[in-house]
Amino acid sequence: MIFDKKGTTTIITQEKATIVDFVKRLEEQYEGIQNDNIIVNLFSLRGLTKESIVEFLSISKKHQLNKRSFVIVNDTIIYDDIPNELIVVPTLQEAFDLIEMEEIERDLGF
Repeated sequence: MIFDKKGTTTIITQEKATIVDFVKRLEEQYEGIQNDNIIVNLFSLRGLTKESIVEFLSISKKHQLNKRSFVIVNDTIIYDDIPNELIVVPTLQEAFDLIEMEEIERDLGF
């Protein structure tokens, strides 16, 4: 698990562990990043399923209730299969763009 902080956003990259192990470690380290926007970079993982992405649902909801963005990056998942509560985009640039739009919306009170 690699953490890379850019401004108010933390990018977490995972390349080898299972999604279940990754989510468990993320929850253990969540307190240190709970005030940041979070991008979970799963770009290098192939063959992700709806079931594996849904593992992030609980932490994503908790983070969004804290008025922060939680975005998953992967270009192999079928987006129609993902629950609406999860935000999945195909590139890091789209994740940054989405966070920027959400910050503007929060600033405007939407």
